[in-house]
Formats: sequence, C-alpha cells, structure tokens
Amino acid sequence: MIDFVGDIHGHADKLKQLLRKMGYTLQNGSYSHPNRKVVFVGDYIDRGPKIQETLEIVKSMVDHGQARALMGNHEYNAICFHTHRKKGGHLRPHLIKNIRQHYQTVDQFKNQQKAYEEYIQWFMSLPLFMETDTYRAVHACWDHDNIDYLKQTLEDGRLTEELLHQSVIKGTPFNKAIDQTLKGKEVTLPSGFHFHDKDGTKRNNIRIKWWEDPTEMTYKSLSVHSMGELLDEPIPEKELQSNSFYDANERPVFFGHYWLRGKPSLYRENICCLDYSVAKRGRLVAYRFNNEKTLNNKDLMYV
Repeated sequence: MIDFVGDIHGHADKLKQLLRKMGYTLQNGSYSHPNRKVVFVGDYIDRGPKIQETLEIVKSMVDHGQARALMGNHEYNAICFHTHRKKGGHLRPHLIKNIRQHYQTVDQFKNQQKAYEEYIQWFMSLPLFMETDTYRAVHACWDHDNIDYLKQTLEDGRLTEELLHQSVIKGTPFNKAIDQTLKGKEVTLPSGFHFHDKDGTKRNNIRIKWWEDPTEMTYKSLSVHSMGELLDEPIPEKELQSNSFYDANERPVFFGHYWLRGKPSLYRENICCLDYSVAKRGRLVAYRFNNEKTLNNKDLMYV
C-alpha cells in the first residue's frame, strides 16, 4: 500500500503535517507507518523556507526503507547547475533566471558546502521513473517511447556521470527523453500569442495534457493550465511532437510538476497529478493507493 506524495519544494512543515495526517509517526529519526510506504514524485528543493529539513525527512525515509524517491526537474537542474562542463562553464548555465531558481536552496546551505554536495550526489542516485504491475510514477510525463528509450539508456533508471553530460546535448533523442520525462511536453503557440508564467517569464509554449490524444484537442483544451486567452482551435499537425497518449485502460500513473490550483481532483480514473502549488500558497497532496485499477477522488489527501 503506497502513498504518493507530490512536489514539496522545501515546505517541511506541510510535509510533516501531511505525513501525520496519513498516520505516519516519527520513530528513530524517520517517519514510518505500520502498513504503508511513500513514493515521492520529485521536486524537494527550491522556493520553500525549509529545504534542508525537507531533504532530511525524505532521505531518512528512503534510507530506512519507508519510502522511495524519484528525481524531479529541480533536482536535475540543481545537479546540472553544480556540475562543470568538460570544456568550461556548467551544464546548466549560471544565467540570472537559473540563479534565481536555485537561490533559496543555495542560500539555505550557506557555510555547509559539504552537506550540499552530498545531497547533489544523492540526487544522482534517484531514478527518473518507477513501474510495477499495478502503477507507474514519474515526475512530469510518462511517454512510452521516452520511457522505453530511458530503460535502454540509463543504469537501473538512473543517471551516471557520463550520461549526465550527454543528457544536456540539445536536440539529441536522449536530451528529448530526459526533458519530456522531467518537464513534460509542450506545443508552440501561434505567432503573436504568449503569456507570462508564475515567475513572470514570457512564454510562447504551453504545457500540454500528454495523456490526451492531441489530434482531437485544441490549444485551449490541451493546455494543462486554464487560460482564457488561448485559442480554441485545432493544433496544426506540424506543432505536435507525437500523437502518442496515455490510454484510459492503462495502469494508474502518478506525477507532479504542473502547479495546479484549487481543490485536488483526478484528471481521469488512471491519471493523478499531485502538484497543487504548495510553494505558491497551495496544497501539499498525496494519493492513498491500494493497488486499485480505478482511482477515486476520495483517496486524495492534502494539507
């Protein structure tokens, strides 16, 4: 019996509150439950006030066999931000927007360089996806072609130092698979259309519902986020990255990443997004999974 927990982003107090609400207790320095375990779907760092404590809770549960943790795009970005390119610079450029994204994490580890680097190494040990006979879990997007590619390329679902350097080479199949798995799929808006994201950055691409058949959707209906100004017209075939989607008959898939708002609810009976913007005064969300084939809104829990 698994409790899937969404993006935490350094909100340790909310995490402790949610774990206690689900019946987990602190014993020997780690939260545990007599009958259940946790799967964390990534994004433990950046933005929040207690990043180090969040990492301590998550890692301790993993180390004690009470949880498994996936890599999120923020952990991947932190690794690349920290890692030097072989020809100079860093795998993730130290641009202003990237520095701002990582500022809270770096600042909260001030005067603790060794501890910070140990967590960077721990991030490297995290798998990018998880699959059993009854569920699938990933940070942002379960695309079968991408996951199959990563199964063949990664080592037990994990990055190595050499693969990390290969993963940032733009335009390669490996880069595409990593990018979409950790950050989701996007389509480009028509010329002249744009919006500003949660950080005020101008965007010309929208995150899409990768579990839907894109050939039957419009810009507006395929967008993960509801934006009134989006066009309610079909998306040209050339803008679609693929026509693959996640069928309604497949096993349940759990993920985070998308900064949803409002009351947590399922997209579909086998589609469960757990990111409800805890870092933007939203909710920290979990789903209590008991190996059922059909998910139910009543099993969503949040604080």
